[in-house]
Amino acid sequence: MSPHEENPKKSVPLDEIRRVVKIMKDNDLSAFVFENDGFRIKIERGGAAPPAAAPAISHTPAVAAAAPTPVTTPEPVAAPPQAEGEEITSPMVGTFYRASSPEAAPFVSEGDSVKEGQTLCIIEAMKVMNEIKAEKGGTITAVLAEDATPVQFGQGLFLIK
Repeated sequence: MSPHEENPKKSVPLDEIRRVVKIMKDNDLSAFVFENDGFRIKIERGGAAPPAAAPAISHTPAVAAAAPTPVTTPEPVAAPPQAEGEEITSPMVGTFYRASSPEAAPFVSEGDSVKEGQTLCIIEAMKVMNEIKAEKGGTITAVLAEDATPVQFGQGLFLIK
């Protein structure tokens, strides 16, 4: 392979992973997720630290890695038994908001039809408002998260059918 060809098996140097774990420990962070060009690294560690978004690191492609401390993740709010559909999960740690402001109507409610690309909610992470959009069209069958409450990466927000 010439020096100009890309290696199909990219990895993150161990010292980069150690640096991220140290940043997490120094800042009492419980989870870190980084994605770039199809590569993803997710590091979680146990502890009583409140949820917080981690700062971004270099643009080095990432692979999955595990922290040495076991993790207990809070269970998402259970959907009512009659609700069915595919779960839409949080892509990040932050605060879940159903509307653009406290006075505004929610972006979507149970029973609403949504189109692909339609805004479903906002997740605030590090004072940045991130619109979460529908990846497919359908009907919202349940809202799983409470307005203005913290959510974890991968926690269920809505059910769509």
